[in-house]
Amino acid sequence: MSYRNPVPTVDIIIELMDRPYRPIVLIERLNPPFGWALPGGFVDYGESVEDAAEREAAEETGLQVKLTEQFQVYSDPQRDPRLHTLSVVFLATAKGDPFAGDDAKNLGVFELWDLPSNLCFDHDRILRDYRYFREHGLRPKLG
Repeated sequence: MSYRNPVPTVDIIIELMDRPYRPIVLIERLNPPFGWALPGGFVDYGESVEDAAEREAAEETGLQVKLTEQFQVYSDPQRDPRLHTLSVVFLATAKGDPFAGDDAKNLGVFELWDLPSNLCFDHDRILRDYRYFREHGLRPKLG
């Protein structure tokens, strides 16, 4: 029997704790789909989602992050134009100077009120949910 299942991924919202207003780190993607995105990527076989989040953050930003909590799971079948993925989104903190690594073309540090307009995947929705959570302490509603 053959199974077709969504592919698990992680995305990490990294707050830089040593800067005013705790800005977040985004990467500009080197590969399609192009645009700005949260650091993240595919979970390797045999790897926990927590380990994948820490690995992807280090590979793409050079930061050693501290995962603070699991924020939300996003699983709309259309969220990634390449294939059906589901993303476990983590909140994390870090200090230091990030740099673009791995499959990142560029890296930027952004305030939540000044994000780039060309966000990939469903990262505009994720960041809208996160901003609401940070401002009001309320998690996104399901559905």
